[in-house]
Amino acid sequence: MNPATATVTATPAEVPPLTLADIERAAETLRGQVLDTPCVASRTLSQITGAEVYLKFENLQYTASFKERGACNKLSQLTEAERRRGVVAMSAGNHAQGVAYHAQRLGLRAVIVMPRFTPGVKVDRTRGFGAEVVLHGDTLDEARAEARRLAEQEGLVFVHPYDDPAIVAGQGTVGLEMLRAQPDLEVLVVATGGGGLISGVTLAAQSLKPGIEVVGVQTRRFPAMVNALTGSHHTQALNTIAEGIAVGTPGQLPMAILRERLHPQDWLLVDEGDIEQAIVMLLEIEKTLVEGAGAAGLAALLCHPERFRGRKVGLILCGGNIDPLLLASIIERGMVRAGRLVRIKVSARDVPGNLAQIARLVADAGANVNEVHHQRAFTLLAAQNVEIELELQTRGREHVQDVVRQLQAAGFDAVVM
Repeated sequence: MNPATATVTATPAEVPPLTLADIERAAETLRGQVLDTPCVASRTLSQITGAEVYLKFENLQYTASFKERGACNKLSQLTEAERRRGVVAMSAGNHAQGVAYHAQRLGLRAVIVMPRFTPGVKVDRTRGFGAEVVLHGDTLDEARAEARRLAEQEGLVFVHPYDDPAIVAGQGTVGLEMLRAQPDLEVLVVATGGGGLISGVTLAAQSLKPGIEVVGVQTRRFPAMVNALTGSHHTQALNTIAEGIAVGTPGQLPMAILRERLHPQDWLLVDEGDIEQAIVMLLEIEKTLVEGAGAAGLAALLCHPERFRGRKVGLILCGGNIDPLLLASIIERGMVRAGRLVRIKVSARDVPGNLAQIARLVADAGANVNEVHHQRAFTLLAAQNVEIELELQTRGREHVQDVVRQLQAAGFDAVVM
């Protein structure tokens, strides 16, 4: 079978076939409407991972996500009668913004159903594009049911976030752009929720370059696609930092494409801490902001370096919509993991001058004091002693040990908490 002309269908009676030609037509539709984002090498990440890493900055889209590609393509294909009816969509945020923005551009009514846990920044941005936002349910499946009900009740056109040929074709344009910018890429690593992005990218990339490998990434907390395609039985949790790919029911069309083109070994799972680390690294190294789903690809690369070492790897930074309070917490936790924010417990006699001496020793060691807590009652030390908890800013783990050594050399009992 020629990959460039192959068609894929899930259930022929329900899902029309999708081809490379559909994705190329979508690219023409999106020209001038959606940003052709940069796909460039990262020297520092390449040095850290041992792979030749290229980043596709979909977080630079106007709505900060690749999702507006599929939304724009879908809405552009509506008939005049459908445009007059308006549209309804369900989304955890990025599809919502894509539909809302392009509906506003085209003068369409847009109703968006979002789960109650959706970050406030995504809700506010969606409303900012003129959409009517309905918060309903705790999961995407519950939001989908409500969106279907509204579609039937009000005669709205339902715009599915991933199980629609026009949506998948729009998302597939990411793959076209990556290979046009970097034709020597050997592996594409794609965060996966319902499957719209990875199925479109896989169809486009493998049609243009049959030997290219595509690796799908899901969180251990939401491995629905992995379970469905590999026969695994990973337990699904209630939440994840990567809410953009927290999908309980993958799309039938994406699964049909992926069953034909990917293998069980083409899927990787990452933990929450891995994603947090990747968010901080991208912010610090690349000076770019991504949400949890946008960092999942790099998290996989960091967790499985042997899989990608020495190869030309393309990572899609698929979204950058993250709640500021969550980001602040992730940065702080990242500083703790790196040893740049630490708590040290110092036991000392409770006499005047000891705290000043401890603070002076810390300063002489080059660390900075964030907070100090005295523990007199909640301690097992003798009554004349005190436990002093110091929260310090340091340069890293070696620096922490240097601070502890200097305190111990001065006669204080100091340990890292």
